[in-house]
Amino acid sequence: MQRPPPEDFLLKETKPHLGGGKVSGDKLTSTYDLVEQMQYLYVRVVKAKDLPAKDVTGSCDPYTEVKLGNYKGTTRHFEKKTNPEWNQVFAFSKDRLQASVLEVTVKDKDVVKDDFIGRVWFDLNEVPKRVPPDSPLAPQWYRLEDRKGDKVKGELMLAVWMGTQADEAFPEAWHSDAATVGGSDALANIRSKVYLSPKLWYLRVNVIEAQDLQPTDKGRYPEVFVKAILGNQALRTRISHSRSINPMWNEDLMFVAAEQFEEPLILSVEDRVAPNKDEVLGRCAIPLQYVEKRLDHKPVNTRWFNLERHIVVEGEKKKDTKFSSRIHMRVCLEGGYHVLDESTHYSSDLRPTAKQLWKSGIGVLELGILNAHGLMPMKTKDGRGTTDAYCVAKYGQKWVRTRTIIDSFAPRWNEQYTWEVFDPCTVITIGVFDNCHLHGGDKAGGAKDSKIGKVRIRLSTLETDRVYTHSYPLLVLHPSGVKKMGEIHLAVRFTCSSLLNMMHMYSQPLLPKMHYIHPLTVSQLDSLRHQATQIVSMRLSRAEPPLRKEVVEYMLDVGSHMWSMRRSKANFFRIMGVLGGLIAVGKWFDQICNWRSPVTTILIHILFIILVMYPELILPTIFLYLFLIGIWYYRWRPRQPPHMDTRLSHADSAHPDELDEEFDTFPTSRPNDIVRMRYDRLRSIAGRIQTVVGDLATQGERLQSLLSWRDPRATSLFVLFCLVAAVVLYVTPFQVVALLTGIYVLRHPRFRHKLPSVPLNFFRRLPARTDCML
Repeated sequence: MQRPPPEDFLLKETKPHLGGGKVSGDKLTSTYDLVEQMQYLYVRVVKAKDLPAKDVTGSCDPYTEVKLGNYKGTTRHFEKKTNPEWNQVFAFSKDRLQASVLEVTVKDKDVVKDDFIGRVWFDLNEVPKRVPPDSPLAPQWYRLEDRKGDKVKGELMLAVWMGTQADEAFPEAWHSDAATVGGSDALANIRSKVYLSPKLWYLRVNVIEAQDLQPTDKGRYPEVFVKAILGNQALRTRISHSRSINPMWNEDLMFVAAEQFEEPLILSVEDRVAPNKDEVLGRCAIPLQYVEKRLDHKPVNTRWFNLERHIVVEGEKKKDTKFSSRIHMRVCLEGGYHVLDESTHYSSDLRPTAKQLWKSGIGVLELGILNAHGLMPMKTKDGRGTTDAYCVAKYGQKWVRTRTIIDSFAPRWNEQYTWEVFDPCTVITIGVFDNCHLHGGDKAGGAKDSKIGKVRIRLSTLETDRVYTHSYPLLVLHPSGVKKMGEIHLAVRFTCSSLLNMMHMYSQPLLPKMHYIHPLTVSQLDSLRHQATQIVSMRLSRAEPPLRKEVVEYMLDVGSHMWSMRRSKANFFRIMGVLGGLIAVGKWFDQICNWRSPVTTILIHILFIILVMYPELILPTIFLYLFLIGIWYYRWRPRQPPHMDTRLSHADSAHPDELDEEFDTFPTSRPNDIVRMRYDRLRSIAGRIQTVVGDLATQGERLQSLLSWRDPRATSLFVLFCLVAAVVLYVTPFQVVALLTGIYVLRHPRFRHKLPSVPLNFFRRLPARTDCML
């Protein structure tokens, strides 16, 4: 018997004061409504004019200093300019206001001591409030005053107002809580940003044959293969069986290509002249911009490509113009597939690449990232522990990153984001990280943003139009065991635009139809997924500011397929949990046979005799019974979204040796070469077994979820189907049902469809407990 997880590791329902209004029922009463309102004093410093010259040279190098209590923000300075334009915004959190007067000072940058030019004062009690969607406050000219309050030469254009984080000025503002961060690069690193994954395509290269190859050694049969390179991906065909100068292959090579298609596909035809020596017989480069895009399974026209060979003339490489070898290929970009870049269990997008094949959206997902509390110190600065936390949320192609809250174990973000939803059977992932790239921390190049924890929420487990406000534990597995790094407070709402469209999605295939008509092999998919994640992480790490490689890989669950004794045990117990229901039925039947409860046994006898006498009642009785069970279980339907479960994952009871094995490098760091070889082989085989066991558990859990109300729409569809089936089977003679079922099962292949059937699509969309696996 497993012990229950500690209270700390559980989900907690909360009642925050969202949107400055209150939750009425499950609806909210204001815009920007999934976060708590945060009040800010905004100061927009636009420009100055007619500033006096202060230097000996008769010029002025002006900048503006905005001061409120101990907080001080400065604009950039201009050299030798009396009419500077800054247009910079400063935001001071109302919670941290330390003074009742705002002081805006214009100064002249000097080598020794900056000269005072003039200043403007504001009483905070007289500052106007601005609430979007009101238009922005118009800036005004203010005459500068000296330290005594007398007017001096020069004017400053300003706007000062009180607002919330919904203000348009908020994302680009300098924040008082980030006052310790210096430099524009570091400031860019802490601001909130939205990123888009690159658009990914599968590139199919069907290598058919080559003609008129010219091997250097004419006296032997050439052993020819084709090598294809796209960026960091390299694949090769087998050696052609027709060992001649006109070899044939007819082999498919698959790559992942990202728009804007910067790199060409480079093909080289090579001859294996010795065991470790290959000779290039010719090569060609194909720019992907001109490659045909295919949306379905219709064949693509083949093309002959001329091969080029470089010969060395007087030490320089030159093109061989007499060279006439060529290669016959079929090259196309596949738009009908969905390029998998996430673990299939946690996919946030299942649409095909080609936009023409997209179905219309079914709803909107809104996420409010409120705050975190109880965070652990992730690094030391000035001899004390500190954390600079930010959140990343990923759904579909859109990634969002909140601003970094400097030096806080209880950061408050209160940022709200929206995504369009095309399929309810998808998962949003929210990760919390510690920013290690402030204060010049990345100069060394080795600094990595540390992971604090991750939350996954499957949309199909959410009721529509309900606001879920919960505090999620942030759990991370370390070599010493599972550790709670804090809690993150989220507000989630899934709004459905058309209930009919959403219910219809449950009858559709999970992936685009090309995955079923021309399926890719498991090993192909694994290799392509690896390439896709590498491309996504490389592209996002090149954005400004970058979304770093370690962050993207943690969000995409790179490496989650590696062998782990703990995870294998967890999957085994998941299967036992599914089989436990069948075992309980077997024990109950055994008790019936043994007359443990005579009244129950007599009732079962009566039911058995009735069903034998009237066999047409068997199926309606079963469906009616399932319908009643489903209605009965509605009382105990889950009211909380799933979360990381340490007990399910066996993270809290893992043996130290198992954790040591899980955090071991691959290949292993053990010194003995033979042990290393055997150990790695065992882990790779066991990793496959682990996946199969996990998939078996997933299918069993999907069966359980038919009546568990984990996905309220799927259960309601199934319960209604059971009711209709019970009625239809009741009025239809049993013999007719049996005959039609038999004929349907044994139907001719001509009447079979390549796409999965509606019941199978429905079953594949049901949620399993993979979402809760740590």
